[in-house]
Amino acid sequence: MQPVEATDNAFWDQFWADTATSVQDVFALVPAAEIRAVREESPSNLATLCYKAVEKLVQGAESGCHTEKERQIVLNCCRLLTRILPYIFEDPDWRGFFWSTVPGAGRGGGDEDDENARPLAESLLLAVTDLLFCPDFTVQSHRRSTVDTAEDIHSIDSCEYIWEAGVGFAHSPQPNYIHDLNRTELLKLLLTCFSEAMYLPPSSDSSNTNPWVQFFCSTENRHALPLFTSLLNVVCAYDPVGYGIPYNHLLFSDYREPLVEEAAQVLIVTLDYDSSTSSSPTVDGTTTGTAMDDVDPPGPDNLFVNYLSRIHREEDFQFILKGVARLLSTPLVQTYLPNSAKKIQFHQELLVLFWKLCDFNKKFLFFVLKSSDVLDILVPILYFLNDARADQSRVGLMHIGVFILLLLSGERNFGVRLNKPYSVRVPMDIPVFTGTHADLLIIVFHKIITSGHQRLQPLFDCLLTIVVNVSPYLKSLSMVAANKLLHLLEAFSTTWFLFSAVQNHHLVFFLLEVFNNIIQYQFDGNSNLVYAVIRKRNVFHQLANLPTDSQSIQKGLQRKKKTPEPISRTNSQDGISMEGSRPAAPAEPGTLKTSLVATPGIDKLTEKSQVSEDGTMRSLEPEASQLSPEGNPPAALSDGESWSGEASHSRRDRRRLSSASSSGQWTPTPDWVMSWKSKLPLQTIMRLLQVLVPQVEKICIDKGLTDESEILKFLQHGTLVGLLPVPHPILIRKYQANSGTAMWFRTYMWGVIYLRNVDPPIWYDTDVKLFEIQRV
Repeated sequence: MQPVEATDNAFWDQFWADTATSVQDVFALVPAAEIRAVREESPSNLATLCYKAVEKLVQGAESGCHTEKERQIVLNCCRLLTRILPYIFEDPDWRGFFWSTVPGAGRGGGDEDDENARPLAESLLLAVTDLLFCPDFTVQSHRRSTVDTAEDIHSIDSCEYIWEAGVGFAHSPQPNYIHDLNRTELLKLLLTCFSEAMYLPPSSDSSNTNPWVQFFCSTENRHALPLFTSLLNVVCAYDPVGYGIPYNHLLFSDYREPLVEEAAQVLIVTLDYDSSTSSSPTVDGTTTGTAMDDVDPPGPDNLFVNYLSRIHREEDFQFILKGVARLLSTPLVQTYLPNSAKKIQFHQELLVLFWKLCDFNKKFLFFVLKSSDVLDILVPILYFLNDARADQSRVGLMHIGVFILLLLSGERNFGVRLNKPYSVRVPMDIPVFTGTHADLLIIVFHKIITSGHQRLQPLFDCLLTIVVNVSPYLKSLSMVAANKLLHLLEAFSTTWFLFSAVQNHHLVFFLLEVFNNIIQYQFDGNSNLVYAVIRKRNVFHQLANLPTDSQSIQKGLQRKKKTPEPISRTNSQDGISMEGSRPAAPAEPGTLKTSLVATPGIDKLTEKSQVSEDGTMRSLEPEASQLSPEGNPPAALSDGESWSGEASHSRRDRRRLSSASSSGQWTPTPDWVMSWKSKLPLQTIMRLLQVLVPQVEKICIDKGLTDESEILKFLQHGTLVGLLPVPHPILIRKYQANSGTAMWFRTYMWGVIYLRNVDPPIWYDTDVKLFEIQRV
């Protein structure tokens, strides 16, 4: 292939000639093999094509795209760049290309030298943002007559052209099908520009900021505020159900949905920011900011993160929360006509957005928890968790749902809100029960643990931490939920489970902490749980008498070989599932999924806070302990009742206590079992059994009872005031931002975006490095 001169306009113009095409056509006409061939054999032609296409976009943005022909050229250049960029990113030698300056290809090659020095990437991003607020192309023109008064694109105030009413903007423009399509194409190109992140392997180093996102979200982008607002409002104002007419979505093709999806994806990518590092990285990866700047950091350089964190009006919060809740609930809306309501497909992007809102804007988090509206987010999340529990391709969805609940559970109000009765009957594959949202949460978590797939085991710690966090506030558990908690304790305290992995005993500690919290702080309303504890008292006695000699440990492990199931599903009295529900299904064989990086352990994910008498929390982690790799707990916490979690032994001790056999496999030793058995917080429960069991037995003998209602009545009126040990302080494990979760979110988010963009398949079959594409 011969190099073609940049001045040969006839040759280059054929690439964006005015024939109307679609982005799908461009993908079909420009095969991957050809792009790679040009890249290898004729690099100067690929370079010229890229900068010519960018130049056309810049010219379109300059002129304001007043003619149909100009608009067609802009859209075709946009599609062509969307097609080519991934092949630029996959080759490390080309990655810097867009950040180099092209001589004479500045702003139409004029004399303004400073303008000419812009890297290609910057010219491209600025042109796209200008085009996103281009009257009669992507926004409604405000001019009455079209005679020679075309608006000058550089003089318009784009804040008057925000795409949708909502945060900071009251006017809802007339919907325009063509504008929505054009915005969608431009946003697709933006997303493709940002996708350079997919071609770098995951690293824990949070300083590798995405230069495209960084420039786009900087003060260089004069449309940053109206664009941020437009994206957020378009997503939160979207109502897929339409005007409540059944089958509406089958009659009208919904041109808004592709725009909403694209907006949600661009929004979460621009918000990919590691909040655990306060200093803001610069383009070259060095960090700005010194110890001197600590007085009052000016907030993140990323304007999108900055704006998100500064939203504060109640009505804005209400608009965002209602919008996200409405969209998350669409799969749950039950109508009597099958398939009559539209189901959206971008719930994972919405969950990432909701996470970012809560993580970056604490006022929003408190607003969410201020009323029972938080339950409108909780119920869809529990629905997704329950529905995805058997599906290997949806592990990421399981994680983000659990992370959001962990974040919420760190706040007292969340536990309090869970006491609201659960009356919405969303068909879910769980036992029928009458009770509160807390019951629903416990029953779904039990279902995930006992009938999810193997790869969910790393989440068990998180699930039980959430239950521990809310337990001091649960006024009255149903019998179904109480039995589920005891079934988990029974399953987790078998000797083979306790001895088969170094951290399995933590699950028992978490469950005992749940029982202790409820008995100490909510005894009065929880006769169901107390009754369940009495019925299963042998589980607690077996734990107290857990054998620690080598022979018993070996015997316990032998039993495991016979029982391959991680947790027995027998005797869990599951009962009938809710009407209209379908069992959670595994992934169809061959389903594509993307790999995820490992999530940090619960000790890294959370930090302990103690709740004071007046309900305020104070952190228990001294600064130093956060830095030590061992994560040693503060000494004050190591007493029996308040178990100090993961950190109860430094790694060094653990190595000493459990011997590593020659195969490098960990094996349990008597010392190791003793080291944690002595800390099991059983005092409160043993005291309760000591007091109540004789009384319950006496009632049974005296009245010849086999009926539990009489016993429950007795327990409801009983009291243990003065009989139990002094209540332990309430411990809450609050989520804390760290670079490990920031990296997890990055790989998860890009994996979702990769798999959801199939028409056209923007990144398919390119050499992505951030994750692996796997088939189930």
